[in-house]
Amino acid sequence: MDLTEVDIEVKNRRAKKMMLWFGIVSLIMGFAGWTSAYIVSSKREDWISDLDLPQAFFISTVLIVLSSITYFMAKQAVATNAQKKASILLITTLGLGITFIVFQFIGFSQMLDNGYYFTGPTSNIKMSYVFLIAAVHIVHLVAGIISLLVVLVQQLRGKYLPGHMLGLELGVTFWHFLDFLWVYLILFMYFVK
Repeated sequence: MDLTEVDIEVKNRRAKKMMLWFGIVSLIMGFAGWTSAYIVSSKREDWISDLDLPQAFFISTVLIVLSSITYFMAKQAVATNAQKKASILLITTLGLGITFIVFQFIGFSQMLDNGYYFTGPTSNIKMSYVFLIAAVHIVHLVAGIISLLVVLVQQLRGKYLPGHMLGLELGVTFWHFLDFLWVYLILFMYFVK
């Protein structure tokens, strides 16, 4: 590779990382808006502060934290050229991510079983926010799963090598952000009564 090709590759890496961070910042702003609205709405007279979050949400929190760990370990495995281990860890991350979504829907079911609905005469503003915030996070996690599938396919095709794993690095960063975001949201909804 000559100097120009190296410069182009460095600029390309920087541009892709910058685009990812712009996307992450825009997501942070969106969720900051929803959590701010949650806080403002908690001052309403019809706000019911003693509603508990579904147990499934706490189980899903453990699952997404574990998935971040396995994704990080997969990146480390590629960095040390342990390709088979990396593939297994990526498949494990995918399984944990899908299971996270399943437990989110179980949590929705638990809320419905307790008589809390997103809208309608038996809904309340707090649980409507919980439904909204969790559902929007699920949508973004589906995007994370799609990016993880792309990373997994690329890994299985042998595209990632030590020093050449930009797609994997971007996928790990986005996944860790989604993990951090959910942990923040569950703690926020738990403590802001």
